[in-house]
Amino acid sequence: MALTMNIVILAAGQGKRMRSDLPKVLHPLAGKPMLAHVIDTARALNAAKICVVVGHGGEQVRQSLAAPDLAWAIQEPQLGTGHAVLQAIPLAVPPAPTLVLYGDVPLIRAATLRRLIEAAGEDQLALLTAHLANPHGYGRIVRVDGEVTRIVEEKDADDAERLIREINTGILVAPGAALARWLPQLGNRNAQGEYYLTDIVALAVAEGMPVVTAHPDAPWETAGINSKAQLAALERIHQRNLAEALMGEGVTLADPARIDVRGELVCGRDVSIDVNCVFEGRVVLGDGVRINANCVIQDAVVGAGSIIGPFARLRPGTRLAEDVHVGNFVEVKNSTIAAHSKANHLAYIGDATVGSRVNVGAGTITCNYDGANKHRTVIEDDVFIGSDTQLVAPVTVGRGATLGAGTTLTRDAPPDALTVSRPKQISVTGWKRPVKQKKA
Repeated sequence: MALTMNIVILAAGQGKRMRSDLPKVLHPLAGKPMLAHVIDTARALNAAKICVVVGHGGEQVRQSLAAPDLAWAIQEPQLGTGHAVLQAIPLAVPPAPTLVLYGDVPLIRAATLRRLIEAAGEDQLALLTAHLANPHGYGRIVRVDGEVTRIVEEKDADDAERLIREINTGILVAPGAALARWLPQLGNRNAQGEYYLTDIVALAVAEGMPVVTAHPDAPWETAGINSKAQLAALERIHQRNLAEALMGEGVTLADPARIDVRGELVCGRDVSIDVNCVFEGRVVLGDGVRINANCVIQDAVVGAGSIIGPFARLRPGTRLAEDVHVGNFVEVKNSTIAAHSKANHLAYIGDATVGSRVNVGAGTITCNYDGANKHRTVIEDDVFIGSDTQLVAPVTVGRGATLGAGTTLTRDAPPDALTVSRPKQISVTGWKRPVKQKKA
């Protein structure tokens, strides 16, 4: 059934309680819009059609998340959930069943939805319900002799109905033909004056159609976001889930409550991550990598046995080979660093190709931007760069070269030579690098 299923995602709400000019469904959770989480889950179900219903800020939402596999419907004005789904019906694939999701319920899992779809079968209405200790604010599932007969919203419920703890999450699967038949019949004689999608339950019961239910594994799956506080609460839940998954794969986390993954983090064996680290985009950490405290890593690859930080930042395009050390307050951007090289203190390496066994001294920077264009720096193998050096790109430092502390390099440095720029740049051929003395 999944291959011929329609999915409708409701994302038309204004989100007044967010107190923001940004449409509610574009507010980020784990680094991407909450609506994008729902769309990704929908894609995992291999539906024939995914339709997003937008309203407030609809054009901005569509421009932010436009993709060839998405259809868009506009709900204007916003007259309730039933009215919203009605706008998507002309775009649906008849007579396939329709799964209704919500753009502000970002943590719903595909496994839960598959269970709901299976419960629906070929011709049943299936509701995703949950049992809550405090059901305040939710529509209640009304049963007679164990069978679902209707859903009553909080504002329309009487005292006895408000005691019901089984709540409607809003997520449902309905037979396509029946849904198209029911939606025009909905009325708005309720406390909100809206066309409730939940009223299709009574219509199904009146027709004798079975109404079945399925349940999520955890209550946070169906938690909606209407305020910044709720957004922050779900962010912590989501990050804790990601942390537990990482630890289940063997990653050592100094404190699972102090890691933020805002994308995809792929870790090898025996990876260790200290506190307050942020991973953005797609980050790959090789075997034995150690990430020290307070690092930010985005769209980067870190080779096996490398050590990063503390207080390091790896920006997009960073590719580190094995056993690379990037230390305190070092920033790397769009650069490759080969094996066994290190930049341990207060350096900036941008738009550079760094060879093996290179030592980048404290305070060294690649001057990659001339005010209009970016240029690359090439540092070949076995180079030693003294502290407080500026490499004015485009420039190449030859294999085995040494740059004296404070050098401003504006021309290529020859291999196996000492180059300094005090008071002007000179190169000393035949110079021998100092050898570390053994301690007595």
